[in-house]
Amino acid sequence: MFVDKACITVKGGDGGNGCSSFRREKFVPKGGPDGGDGGRGGDVILETKSGEQSLASLVFNRHFKAKSGPHGSGKKQHGRRGEDCRLSVPVGTIIRDAETKEFIVDLNEEGMSFVIAEGGRGGRGNARFATSTNRAPRRCEPGIEGQERIIELELKTIADVGLVGFPNAGKSTLLGAVSAAKPKTAPYPFTTLHPMVGVVEFEDFTRLTIADIPGLIEGAHDNVGLGHEFLKHIERTKLLCYVLDMAGVDGRHPWEDFEALKRELDLYMKGLSERPTVVIANKMDIEISQENLELLEQDYPNITIIPMSAANDNDFELLRSSLREKLAEVRAKEELISYKS
Repeated sequence: MFVDKACITVKGGDGGNGCSSFRREKFVPKGGPDGGDGGRGGDVILETKSGEQSLASLVFNRHFKAKSGPHGSGKKQHGRRGEDCRLSVPVGTIIRDAETKEFIVDLNEEGMSFVIAEGGRGGRGNARFATSTNRAPRRCEPGIEGQERIIELELKTIADVGLVGFPNAGKSTLLGAVSAAKPKTAPYPFTTLHPMVGVVEFEDFTRLTIADIPGLIEGAHDNVGLGHEFLKHIERTKLLCYVLDMAGVDGRHPWEDFEALKRELDLYMKGLSERPTVVIANKMDIEISQENLELLEQDYPNITIIPMSAANDNDFELLRSSLREKLAEVRAKEELISYKS
């Protein structure tokens, strides 16, 4: 089950109460105050983990609370700190306040952690209030309640490469061929109903990730079809990989598909289609595809076009190396820009 939105209530643990107590021991008259402090409540902490790819674990139980701190006791015994509540979320999760819609944090790196609800401070025991003029204070403090808030979580998939194409263009078949992912494939549109991420590994132990975005149709920017539900998962990709049906099985020309896809991306987010691009000319095993490929290359001489058949080819090394080289160029430019800034 894939879930990319969730709304949950989180509450830090309450602080323990301070204790009002006096030392009572044989041969120790007027032992004085010895009430201990209450323990601090635990925090609710969000943590990113690479193994998480969905927010499904936060949907069925929507209330999360950390443990409260124990109360203080006599003999100056302080309550220990309450146990934290740790929630694992996928990398790329954005957190907002559900009431004000205020942005809180973007958990966009593996291993990040963020305290979303702090535990309450424990109350002081009466031993803390002893002074030279008040040697037997009976005052103690209650613990402070932990922070409570309602938050919205939204997942935007993070991947190096995003596969973009119309339904039935062969994106899922391609992802299964070049990576270890096992997406559902079938001879009908919209077999992919949620983003799938595959990992491509190389002999030198480097790797890149590819996200298969569910098929787009015209009007996707207006939430037609799967629309906004999955267009957002393209926002974070460094490289756009357009998968075109060169045979025009559905009665469209591949260059028309290419322009339509770019238009939908720009209407959803201005400038999105201007990101580094690779075009995969798929279904080249069909006779008319070669003629369409020549026309496509004439119209777009400056774009990298890789002809192939995802269903029938056995060697995808050209595609792997091309994606790797293109990503290396993108990362080099990003490093140069960050260095200059």
